[in-house]
Amino acid sequence: MQMWTNRRAEIAGVRAGRQRGFTLIEVMVVIAILGILAALIVPKIMSRPDEARRVAAKQDIGTVMQAMKLYRLDNGRYPSQDQGLRALIEKPTTDPVPNNWKDGGYLERLPNDPWGNAYQYLNPGVHGDIDVFSYGADGKPGGEGNDADVGSWQ
Repeated sequence: MQMWTNRRAEIAGVRAGRQRGFTLIEVMVVIAILGILAALIVPKIMSRPDEARRVAAKQDIGTVMQAMKLYRLDNGRYPSQDQGLRALIEKPTTDPVPNNWKDGGYLERLPNDPWGNAYQYLNPGVHGDIDVFSYGADGKPGGEGNDADVGSWQ
């Protein structure tokens, strides 16, 4: 019986040790470590959506440029400035009217840039034969960072 009493006391002591909580210093150290990690990681995560929009704009522009090249192969020239990008989805009726325009067009639809604005088109281009571009997040020419233009010349 004595042995059982000692064993119970031993078990009760172990249980009492398990119920011990964290000290204030331990909690503060954990919070400080989490704060440091957040300060390092959050800025990198926050810039991802803007970076993704720029990549999406570059991909859209690449697709439009491929459609323009097909248009030129079929018709001997790029659409005029007046015909614009619309010439890729419906046959232009203004001069120069394309003589080999393909039924169904060269694109299913004209995409908007990731910021909701229409892509711009210049013929003749400033950077090449033609330019297809987006004005970026601010929708205005020029800019820096997320507001910078994204174009076919990049």
